[in-house]
Amino acid sequence: MLVRIRNATPIGGHRLRLGLSDGSVTERDVGALLLGPLFRVIRTNTTDFAAVHVVDGALAWPNGVELCPDAVLWGGLPPADVSDRVDRADSSI
Repeated sequence: MLVRIRNATPIGGHRLRLGLSDGSVTERDVGALLLGPLFRVIRTNTTDFAAVHVVDGALAWPNGVELCPDAVLWGGLPPADVSDRVDRADSSI
């Protein structure tokens, strides 16, 4: 099963609490992924960062930029067995 992001809640800094399509919940700091001029406003303005929403399983912002769920969840392509990489410890949050 391909795991995707269902919902995202900002929790401070560039950290997000993510509800996933497999029912688990995890937290990720996406600050290192907010590179380049398109992400500048999101990276530097907490109000703009907090406007995050989910479009087709990806993180998205009103200015049109998106982060691929594979990069957010796995740091690249998902592993063959995604259950090996999802932070089950975070699922109680």
